[in-house]
Parts: sequence; C-alpha cells; structure tokens
Amino acid sequence: MPNMIGYMATWTTYGTWLQGNKKGYVKNGTILEADPELEESNEKRLRQNKIKIPKKYRLIVEEAILKEAERIEQSVYAITVCSNHVHIVVKSIMKTVGYSVGQFKRAATHELRKYGFENKIWTKDTVIMKMNSRKRYNTLKGIKINRIC
Repeated sequence: MPNMIGYMATWTTYGTWLQGNKKGYVKNGTILEADPELEESNEKRLRQNKIKIPKKYRLIVEEAILKEAERIEQSVYAITVCSNHVHIVVKSIMKTVGYSVGQFKRAATHELRKYGFENKIWTKDTVIMKMNSRKRYNTLKGIKINRIC
C-alpha cells in the first residue's frame, strides 16, 4: 500500500449531524443513507442543545487551528469552518491523524470558551479521507472547500 501523502478530515459540532441525518451520514467509514427513525432516536438522547458556530466566531476557530497546526508542524493546505462542521486538508506527518485533529479541536475549544461557549462543542468522531495518491492529493490541496458550507 502506498504511503499516505495527506488527508482531509471533517468533524462536526455537537448534535448537528447525527446518525440518520437526511443528507446521509458516515459510520465506520461507510456512507449511509438517511434513516429518520435513527436520527429522531439520536435527537432524543442529546444531553445538551445542538452547537452551531456563528459566522463571527468561525475565523477565530480557523485561526486557532492554524496556530496549533504551526505549533505541531502540521502543514495545512485548505481549511473551512462552517456553522456545523470543519473541513481541513493537511500533509501527513509522523503523528497520527487522531492526534492532529484532537489538537485542533482542543485549540478551537479553548478559543471559543473565551466567548461563552461552555458545553461540549465537537463530536468525538472524525471522518478521514486518506490520500495515498499524488493525483488525489493535488485535487484537494489548496482547493476552495468553503463553497461546500
């Protein structure tokens, strides 16, 4: 198997893209279709209100992630922060994807706490698209992914 060149990671804010979602959802790396009953069941189990990031805080989240990426020497080629999720395209480094994303979430949470965000902000899961080929990597590297928000 070729070495991983980079990856695109996507993570959501708490309660906003539940399993069963009408747009589909990812479970264990598999894209699944909507399941309204499952989504309703998950909605009932939420322990707090859904979290959405208002526009005025999205740049703060982006800057916190970019600053953390620089600290851990992680090259970021594209990033977008939406109201209910974050997309990031990064070069592979000698640390795990989970480590990097965890650092990004922690840095963003730290900044959002300064603006009154008190509850859980992010879901624990992250969707990872590995890029094992130069062609796939070049397709995602530097694209304007903010158009998908």
